[in-house]
Amino acid sequence: MAIKIKGIAASDGIGIAKAYLLVTPDLSFKKVAIKNPEAEIKRLQQALDVSVKDLEAIKARAKGHLDNEVLTIFDAHIALLTDPEMIKQMEQLITVQKVNAEQALKKVTTDFINTLEAMTANQYMQERAADVRDVTKRVLSHLLGKDLPDLAAINCPVILVAHEVTPSDISQMDTQYIKGIITDLGGRTSHSAIMSRTLEIPAVVGAGDATQKIKNDESVILDGLTGNAIASPDDTEITAYRQQAEEFEKQRAEWATLVNAPSVSADGKKFEIAANIGTPTDMADVFKAGADAVGLFRSEFLYMNSNSLPTEEDQFKAYKQVTETMHGKPVVIRTMDIGGDKQLDYLSLPKEMNPFLGYRAIRISLSRQAIFRTQLRALIRASKFGQLRIMFPMIATLEEFRKAKAIFMEEKQKLQVNDPGIGDDIKLGMMIEVPAAAIFAEAFAKEVDFFSIGTNDLIQYLFAADRGNECVSYLYQPYNPALLKLIKHVIDAAHQEGKIAAMCGEMAGDAVALPLLMGMGLDEYSMSASSILRTRSTMKRLDTTKCAALVDHVLKHALTNDDTEKMVKQFLK
Repeated sequence: MAIKIKGIAASDGIGIAKAYLLVTPDLSFKKVAIKNPEAEIKRLQQALDVSVKDLEAIKARAKGHLDNEVLTIFDAHIALLTDPEMIKQMEQLITVQKVNAEQALKKVTTDFINTLEAMTANQYMQERAADVRDVTKRVLSHLLGKDLPDLAAINCPVILVAHEVTPSDISQMDTQYIKGIITDLGGRTSHSAIMSRTLEIPAVVGAGDATQKIKNDESVILDGLTGNAIASPDDTEITAYRQQAEEFEKQRAEWATLVNAPSVSADGKKFEIAANIGTPTDMADVFKAGADAVGLFRSEFLYMNSNSLPTEEDQFKAYKQVTETMHGKPVVIRTMDIGGDKQLDYLSLPKEMNPFLGYRAIRISLSRQAIFRTQLRALIRASKFGQLRIMFPMIATLEEFRKAKAIFMEEKQKLQVNDPGIGDDIKLGMMIEVPAAAIFAEAFAKEVDFFSIGTNDLIQYLFAADRGNECVSYLYQPYNPALLKLIKHVIDAAHQEGKIAAMCGEMAGDAVALPLLMGMGLDEYSMSASSILRTRSTMKRLDTTKCAALVDHVLKHALTNDDTEKMVKQFLK
């Protein structure tokens, strides 16, 4: 009997093959009191050293089939294994508490994992916990003398089924045999999901109990387009999915022809489809998708991936790399969006009852100006290497924007003393994510160069629903008429002043939202790089006049999120 499994669509495509259950050896151990701390520290260091050599060898083998940018994931894992602060903590536990190396490793890495997973509003940082678990498992295997699975030995088509798949797992696979991946854990921004998309392996992650429901060698259908999987499908289901797989491959071939194509509607109106990135290492995906711009560079990852405040020079190099790499195409860099739910140990931010409504983003930048000024100087210097735009997050009042702009102007003038004209081409914009700013958009539009609507937070604040709380997840309603009216108001306000209206939240890459946003006249759509070609293809088939009529119809007749969705799907038929 067929078993249906639901997860998160992480990498497009459909795979049909026998299941291969990835079974990790038992790495359990007992906490043992040791008598010779020096010998135990030496045993720990040997296990760390061998693990680093493993990763260097895996990276070398992977060079033939993974992009250089993706290979830097292994550098991040090696950096974890050689992090002096983590090693120091382990050695202290061994010395002071006289615990064995296994216990010291597990205690320190578990604390780190718990810290990352507590960042409920920052999916990217939450999913870095998988990287820590990966390296911990490797070191433990050496301490315990147990071999990890050899995925390089797979020599027939399979659907890989695992509790969690790590970057080192994926890099060892012969991709001609891996027809799909399904995992219990994970999200779209986990490193394994990113690598799956790079290698074009269909993937479903976060399925909860796939390893419990699927048996080894059982037939499996995996749909990376919808996040569904079927164990023990019948012949009818197999036939139907094989046909879908053929159609998808034809579609993918069509999308590939659009890499260098303009982003235009059926009636010839030009738009900009941009990519959201977290670090310069994401640029490989940006080029592969043929993005018109970088619509959101989340600069906070430079702060979160460091043990101290990044220097002006560190930031300058990162901003310069992205700006220069885009060869004149626009790059929008958001200033530090840190605080509340995104804690930095070295900043000593206050603990808050309502972190989403608290001391974060531009509020920190304006009160801790030394940090803000350092970032602005790095951004202004990097503007010499391309079309750089600066965006301030979490703006609620005109006073905040004016103050941020005044600080920018002061730093620009200081730099112009020795470098006349530097920064004069920079456009200054703001995120529209606080409802007060959206309602007052016509006033902001007179003072900014552009808007970028951050729908993830705007929806959260508009419906008073914490987006990290599963109990109120039903209130994440991107098609609710109240939200649509607010978005249209923002776009209209921008256009009235001749300014650009962009969007960089999840909604920008949403297939149902696209005709509505086109009908409202949204200028720029910034999304995950993996959504760009699909969006460009759909955009080509949509007429903006008809999309505008759809918007009018929805705003007159829709009362609920579901009403809107039904109307749009009927329109798309």
